[in-house]
Amino acid sequence: MYYIITALGCKVNQYEAQAVETLLRARGFAPAAAGRPADVIVVNTCAVTAEGARKSRQAIRRLHEEQPGALVAVCGCWSQLSPEDAAAIGADVVHGSGSKRAFVDDICRALEGRETITCVDNPFRRMAFEPLPAGAASGRTRAMLKIQDGCSNFCTYCVIPYTRGRVRSLPPEEIRASAAALEREGYRELVLTGIEIASYGADLAGGPTLADAVRVAAEAAPGLRLRLGSLEPTVVTEDFCRALAETGRVCDHFHLSLQSGCDRTLARMNRKYDTERFYAGVERLRRQFPGCALTADLITGFPGETEADHAETLEFLRRCQFAAVHVFPYSRRPGTKADELPEQLSHAVKNRRAHEVQRLAEETGQAFLQVQPGRTLSVLFETERDGGWVGHAANYCLVRAAGDALRGVVRNVEITGVSGQMLVGNLV
Repeated sequence: MYYIITALGCKVNQYEAQAVETLLRARGFAPAAAGRPADVIVVNTCAVTAEGARKSRQAIRRLHEEQPGALVAVCGCWSQLSPEDAAAIGADVVHGSGSKRAFVDDICRALEGRETITCVDNPFRRMAFEPLPAGAASGRTRAMLKIQDGCSNFCTYCVIPYTRGRVRSLPPEEIRASAAALEREGYRELVLTGIEIASYGADLAGGPTLADAVRVAAEAAPGLRLRLGSLEPTVVTEDFCRALAETGRVCDHFHLSLQSGCDRTLARMNRKYDTERFYAGVERLRRQFPGCALTADLITGFPGETEADHAETLEFLRRCQFAAVHVFPYSRRPGTKADELPEQLSHAVKNRRAHEVQRLAEETGQAFLQVQPGRTLSVLFETERDGGWVGHAANYCLVRAAGDALRGVVRNVEITGVSGQMLVGNLV
């Protein structure tokens, strides 16, 4: 049996897709070669924005047209919210964001009987974290380990708590075992990911924190460099930053969930911080990790956001000097409080503001690249390109250097210049 698998959206979806792939391989499945027929199509869907939902539907339809004889199996956040819609556009097996082991069981059952199966639970009744095989999708050089699921923040714009349920965490001893196993398998970098990893441990006895999870992984796998998924600004305390730095294993790139640089907008979003608290975290990270790359998520055109609010956000972005910003025009999600707010803005306004933020982010990003020449960066090489090897530095900058057979190898590179969005240098 042959499969095609695709994931939309966040790193958690990517992780869960590779876990499904691992579970399928254990059942005797193999990836379908390019252009060859598949027996099953798997789509892990996204619902974080209306665009994510649209792309999920588009992927299902496209793969169904390309592989008309394949069984279509759909899981993830969009199908959690809209299982009937998933079935209506051709899905034979419909699950939500719940158990991936049960999802693979139902794929096998449906293939045997060519039956349709829909199994979507109530996410708020999930009490336990489901451990899944850690590792990487086929051909990847860095591994991922999901250490947390669910979210209890209930930001007014976000539907994810309704698709993922309450906070659930992977116990520290299982983090220890997984990290050690991944190092033995030859990986050189591990990404600790989750839906909202700042809440890690809130459900566990003894109340371990995200810093504790990082320490455990660093102790278990001293040969792995560690990278963190998106961080809520509230977790970025002095103790947290110091604990990360003391491991000596954490990559100096941190992605912070900002969403707005305007306090009035942050309050209406039900975010748990203001811009001054956010900026204090920025300063702490830069003290403990000099020269680190900081990146952020940002939403433009939230209901009621004025031109003055938008100008405040732009000024705050100049103050923070991010290496990159992921910009999202506000997306209405039925069932959220923001969807019911007055003063909904037009697509034109939301998109214009997004373009303005993106232009500023490109300026600050290029400024970050321009200070890299002269530095020596640790690079995990991934692909051969343009007569050299390309990989990500610990600060997540793309770096190209000449060398032989560098895939999956970590080497120090002396940076000599900037080429577009990429750094170039020489192996030390």
